[in-house]
Amino acid sequence: MGGEAVDLVDPFGRVIRDLRISITDRCNFRCTYCMPSEGMQWLPRSEVLTFEEIERLARIFVQRFGVEGIRLTGGEPTVRAHLPALISRLADLGVDVAMTTNGATLRNTADEYRAAGLRRINISLDTLDRARFAEMTRRDELDNVLAGIDAAVAAGFDPVKVNAVIERGVNDHEIVDLAAFGRDRGVEVRFIEFMPLDATGHWMNDKVVGQDEIVAAIDAVFPVEQVPARGAAPADRWRYLDGGGTVGVIPSVTKPFCGDCDRVRLTAEGAFRTCLFATEEFDLRAAMRSGASDDDLAARIVAAVGTKWAGHRINQVDFIRPSKSMSQIGG
Repeated sequence: MGGEAVDLVDPFGRVIRDLRISITDRCNFRCTYCMPSEGMQWLPRSEVLTFEEIERLARIFVQRFGVEGIRLTGGEPTVRAHLPALISRLADLGVDVAMTTNGATLRNTADEYRAAGLRRINISLDTLDRARFAEMTRRDELDNVLAGIDAAVAAGFDPVKVNAVIERGVNDHEIVDLAAFGRDRGVEVRFIEFMPLDATGHWMNDKVVGQDEIVAAIDAVFPVEQVPARGAAPADRWRYLDGGGTVGVIPSVTKPFCGDCDRVRLTAEGAFRTCLFATEEFDLRAAMRSGASDDDLAARIVAAVGTKWAGHRINQVDFIRPSKSMSQIGG
């Protein structure tokens, strides 16, 4: 394989344009829906992809297959040392580089990430209540996250998006408060339906607050109208009728967007996954470290994408829960 980029197409005709790269399985939070409070077995440093290996794989996806966007995830990506150097390497490939972070240290680093070439940023914030934040994340870091959001806006990231996972009986009463926060801060809040990727396995369907319920709660206080067609983007979006910005919902459970999915994933240890909920992984790290050429790696990627399924089938009787938690896969 060489020359002009060729589309990476799965068996259902979907063209892969977005690569999510987990750069660490480690995190400075212990969110209840993501990992247990204790007992996580972290990857040895030798098993985590180096910056050179990440750049090499990213270059193949961009130059050979026309991938247009790369999103850095974790764990928590900001705990990876020398992160601006990696951002710069990836930005030099000429693609849109984004990151999802808990924002706890962003107040000190937002400008540095921006200067390195990071274009967009998503910050996780599930509650505005300090006690509940500490309960959900097992860390007392709310003030630092709020400062990080302000720092991202000040650094010129556009858009800054705030991701809120809504779990019934935990923070569903804060939907309107979180929407108001987004309006006040000039950021787009994106509500995410609670998915079965929690490390403790306590997910149940009745804990899911669906898109329709979320939008109805917001619309009752801040009237909205839907923005047409999300395409391959995971969020449906609404605009406030008074001009107060936009709000989104990622309805992974009640209204899956699998039919338009253009994403694939690399885990921190170099396993290639064609879906967040995939039950099969393809080891690209072992291939690289045993001397595989770029052609060999590209062929492995093509073969793996050939196994991408139609959808995750949450709530179907044949749904198989992934053996890894969100922190181990990459958000």
